[in-house]
Parts: sequence; structure tokens; C-alpha cells
Amino acid sequence: MIKRYEIYYADLNPARGSEIKKIRPVVIVSDNAMNKYLETVVVCPLTSKLHPQWRSRLSFICAGKNAEIAVDQIRAISKQRLKKKLDTLTKNTSAELRRLITEMYGE
Repeated sequence: MIKRYEIYYADLNPARGSEIKKIRPVVIVSDNAMNKYLETVVVCPLTSKLHPQWRSRLSFICAGKNAEIAVDQIRAISKQRLKKKLDTLTKNTSAELRRLITEMYGE
């Protein structure tokens, strides 16, 4: 079962405009109950192009490499786009991601 805060490679093609594209890691942000029953998952793509000054990005280490979670690019994708599992966020990074998503999209 696909779980929240796991990181998978996903095929994000085709993309339109400024959407992040190609096969790249994504972090699952949808709730486990949704992940179990729906054919889609909500993800935030990861990028290796670091923008530490951007408030919509969260820097961390993924599979030993510097990366950013692009919270500004959050979207739902088909589970069929998911490929190999790569990693899982730590509890601290998961908490920081929840805080950033709430800051950007909550209240």
C-alpha cells in the first residue's frame, strides 16, 4: 500500500506550461485512507534545483542528495504514474511539510 510521506519516482509527463515534468521523485501527501481507496494520490514533486529563499519549498536530504519539496506544485496524479519507491520522509521533515502545506493552503 502507498503511504503518506513515502517518496516514489513518478512519470509527470505530459506537463503544461510551468508544471514540473519528467520522471522524478514525488512525496505522497494524501491521507492513507485516501491512498487505500482512491485511484489517485496527492503529491508534491521534488527538485534538485534549490531555491532556499522561496517560502513554498522545503529543503531536505533524499537518498543522500540535496532536494526540495515543491509545495507550490502540489497535485493529484494517477497511481499508475508511480514507479519505484525511493525513500520515506523523517518525522521532522514530515511535520515541517504539514506546517508548510497548512501555511500555504489552510485557513
